[in-house]
Amino acid sequence: MVGPQGCVVGVEHIPELAESSVKNIEKSEAATLLREGLLSIHDVDGRQGWPESSPYEAIHVAAATPEIPPALIDQLKSGGRLVILIGKSSQDLKVVDKNADGTISVRTGFSVRYVPLTIREAQLRGK
Repeated sequence: MVGPQGCVVGVEHIPELAESSVKNIEKSEAATLLREGLLSIHDVDGRQGWPESSPYEAIHVAAATPEIPPALIDQLKSGGRLVILIGKSSQDLKVVDKNADGTISVRTGFSVRYVPLTIREAQLRGK
């Protein structure tokens, strides 16, 4: 999925989960990507993404949020795509495309139910 010039960035706001991700990657076939700097995991707020490596061709968010975080749209490359789950208890998969002229197109896929994309403290409190 990643060509010679590409990279994969993961963000996780719970430090222990970020560390666990790195340990699991180190045991997998993707360990080479990690060692070569083509794959990285960062302990940050997922709603803010990781602007340091942007712009991205693709962003996938594996948690639901009430609205599309503007920071993630900002980090999309022209022609890039964001796949995200939008809603509180009832959620829809949304496909967000940043067109060549910088405009945004949003399509609704199917209904889903995911954990919320939230701040670290709220997740640890179970909220």
